[in-house]
Amino acid sequence: MTKKQERDRARRRWEKQQRIQAQRAERRERTKRLVAILGTGIVVAGLVAGLAVALKPEPEAETPTASKTTAAGCEQPPQPLGTAAKLELPDKATAKATTWTATLTTNCGDIVLELDGAKAPQAVASFIQLARADYWLNSPCQRLGVGEGFKLLQCGDPTGTGQGNPGYGFGVENAPANGTYPRGTVAMARTQDPAKGNGGQFFLVNGDTKLPDATGYTIFGTITQGLDIVDKVAAAGVEPGGESETIGAPKAPISILRVAVTEKKAQP
Repeated sequence: MTKKQERDRARRRWEKQQRIQAQRAERRERTKRLVAILGTGIVVAGLVAGLAVALKPEPEAETPTASKTTAAGCEQPPQPLGTAAKLELPDKATAKATTWTATLTTNCGDIVLELDGAKAPQAVASFIQLARADYWLNSPCQRLGVGEGFKLLQCGDPTGTGQGNPGYGFGVENAPANGTYPRGTVAMARTQDPAKGNGGQFFLVNGDTKLPDATGYTIFGTITQGLDIVDKVAAAGVEPGGESETIGAPKAPISILRVAVTEKKAQP
């Protein structure tokens, strides 16, 4: 082999080595770039995931509802809606001196009342207005009396506390002279003010009741259907810690879900 041939071979070996080194360097650079890209992607993915967790809305905490044992045939009542009513006292002429039918749809079934617009026009006019305004929507009956001579279920306060009112008051009308309220009576509950103490609360009498008050309470109707529902709630008794052992919140809860009122047409 001549010297020229040896030089050519050496040059080819050197060029080959340079190509190999260049290829290796290029592979290293590609690897670095790929690692950098993957690393950035991982970081971005991590950030995105972190943001997703950070921005994910927390599940709303459910408001606990105290379940009570209901009477047979009753569903659990809804939460009371309360009231911010600021209504005006309606004209008693709304009652039209006629008879009205009111259906109280409750969580225990329907209780139907017959309202006397002739004997208690202001109370009936008020009842009609409140029913049409959905004032009693999801309204608990908050007070029950199960003692001898005091058997009634008091309803009509949307707050369920006994403190709610429609924003107005009116006086007593058609109160019994002897202070006796027979089974099936529907009467207004009121404050100690007989001139302005009536509002939206009323009581359903499920046993002859004596209320020895000088002024008395407005009788404005009778229960024509569903008195057995009141009896069933009363049979469960009252919650402890009330006014007495026989007066307090009903153990078996009952709420008015809605009220519908229609004028009763005279029979031909």
